This record gives sequence, structure tokens and C-alpha cells, in this order.
Amino acid sequence: MTDDPKTRILDLLRQMTPPDGGADVVSRGLVSDIFIADGKAFFSLTVPAAEAQRFEPFCRAIEAAVGKIESVSKAMVALTAEKAAGTPAPRSSAPPQPPRAAPAARPAPGGRPPATKPGIPGVDRIVAVASGKGGVGKSTTAVNLALGLSLLGLRVGILDADVYGPSIPRLLGLKDKPKTSGGRTMLPLEAYGLKAMSMGLMVDEETPMIWRGPMVMSALTQMMREVEWGELDVLVVDMPPGTGDAQLTMAQQVPLAGAVIVSTPQDLALIDARKGLAMFQKVDVRVLGIVENMSYFVAPDTGNRYDIFGHGGAKAEAERLGVPFLGEVPIEMAIRESSDSGRPVVATDPEGPHSAAYRDIAAKVLAELEDSRPKSRGPSIVFE
Repeated sequence: MTDDPKTRILDLLRQMTPPDGGADVVSRGLVSDIFIADGKAFFSLTVPAAEAQRFEPFCRAIEAAVGKIESVSKAMVALTAEKAAGTPAPRSSAPPQPPRAAPAARPAPGGRPPATKPGIPGVDRIVAVASGKGGVGKSTTAVNLALGLSLLGLRVGILDADVYGPSIPRLLGLKDKPKTSGGRTMLPLEAYGLKAMSMGLMVDEETPMIWRGPMVMSALTQMMREVEWGELDVLVVDMPPGTGDAQLTMAQQVPLAGAVIVSTPQDLALIDARKGLAMFQKVDVRVLGIVENMSYFVAPDTGNRYDIFGHGGAKAEAERLGVPFLGEVPIEMAIRESSDSGRPVVATDPEGPHSAAYRDIAAKVLAELEDSRPKSRGPSIVFE
């Protein structure tokens, strides 16, 4: 018998009878590529939408069976349902996405997360850093925001939820693979006082992640809830760019204390940022504010300022939408060089001029978070 776990998983699937009575799922081409990281297997089944409910218990049976294979500690099988072209999916058979997305709930008084969303043990507040499009410096902002919050005395972690393009390992200079505790939970890596977890820590930097939406959510759920984060005041989540299923489901599933939107000044980026902001508002997640990245450039030889992408667009948009404007981050060679080398500027030069913008943004984010906490009320005094 082969020692390759992928081959053993495929052999096992060939022996299992699908609930529709057809041929095995491997010969029918229903199984995606199998990805194994740290002993955990990830893959998906693609079935017709009308068969989705019937196949869900079958997926759970596969997880149990694959988990018994030697060298595989756990399996995560996502169910992807596709409808035939021109055929509407039955209303009663909407494709489930593990984990299930709970209906959006109204925020509790004082801005606390709704009780319907289970929190992460030990984590007080979760802050999403998002953008409507890629290439606006979201991940660099997320890392330096997390470091800025750490400078304020908070215990901070950062989760790289951008599964398709994980940047946190490069930005923090992390190269080691995560270890497990008791073979069940993963231990986050640490850098510059931050606890960090990313799919980029489990796969080679050049390995493409060709996953469907449910598989992405399964991986994100595992990185959030099966990681020993310890006691954290804030977990910063570097969200994938855009407003797709992964972003929406995460906003609905996780008790976010708020979201920070990153944009550049030009109109095209602001249009996409507006979509991201609207998404969070629709699922009742408080927008803590907007950051204008690549706001301006100061020539080092002359000191002249140049608004390469325009200027002030994000601030004007924040005022128009009635959300806080958190600050401007200039285009600086020092920020780019420190990020590329895995030595973020707020960690390596916290008192320097290039860190000032991020420190100010972190202070404003913390103020917004504290403002959302329930205010203690003194005893009522009744005169009769």
C-alpha cells in the first residue's frame, strides 16, 4: 500500500458509495485537488445543486473516514454545488457552505457583537482590514496597524485571511511552518510581538491556491477557531480584497468589532472601497473608518509634494458616508523597502516619521473600539 496520503484518500473515496447511488466520486470527477498541510487534508466535492442536501452527510462521513488514515490527523471536506446552465437552483436546495452562514443579526446595544456569532476563545475584539480591490496596500496597512495597536500596550494577533494571495509571512519575515498542540490545534508564529497565522505559512510561496468558495471558508474557519491564539485584546484580520462570498460569509460568521477600509485617492479605488463599506453596513458590522493609502509623495531631494493619485478622495468619501477618516499614509520608499524585507516600519522604527501615520491610525482605531463598548451605568435614584 502506498504511503502517499493523497493516493490513500483517493483509494478510500473510490470505495465509498455516494448517496445518489451512482459511480464513485473520483471516477465521476467530483473531487477537487487534495491539499494537505500539517497532517490536515482539504478538498471539495462538486455536485448538482439539487443533490447538495443529500450529499452533505456523505461529506461528513468522508471526513470521519479520511481522519482515520495514517498521517492524516483531520479532514475538511467542502461541498460545492453547481447548477446546470439555464436551470434555476431549487429554493429548498441552496448550496450549503461550511461553516453555515448565520443570518445577519442586528448589533447588540453598545456595538457589541451579536450573540448569534460565536467568538474566538481568548480573543476580545476582532477587527477586519478590507479593501474593495487589490493593490491598494491593504496588507501593509494591516500589519502596521497591528503593530501600532501593540505599541499602545495591547496584546495583538494578525490573521491572514487572504487565502489566494497571502502576504503576512513576507511582511513579517516568517518562514517556519506552524506546529500543532496535541495534534489538534495549531500554534501561531510570533514576530515583533504579534501572533500570526496565514495559509502562506503552510504552502510554498509560489504554490497557487485554486480553491472554490466553501473550501476557502473552511480553511479560514480552521485558522480562526483551531489556533491557540491565547489571550488577545485585538485580532486584526487581513481580509481578501473585494466583496465576494468569502468576505460576506466571514462578516456574517465572525463577531467583528469593526472594519477598517483601505483605499487610494483615485476615483476607481474609491468606487470599490464604497462597495466594501456597503457590504459591512449591510451585515451590521461597524465601519471604524477609512484609510487613504498612497496619499501623496514627497520628493526626497527637493521636499516638493506630489499628489500622484490625486488627494483627499478618501477623506471626502468618509465625510460623505458619515464614517470616520482615520488618516493618510504617504508613498514612502522606506515603507516599501521595510515591507519587502519583512521588517515593517512600525516595528523597526516606531518613533520615526514613517511610522507616525500608522501610530495615529492605530490610536484612532482604538478610540473607535473603546467608544463602541457598552457604557457602565450607575444606579438609578428614584425620588418619591
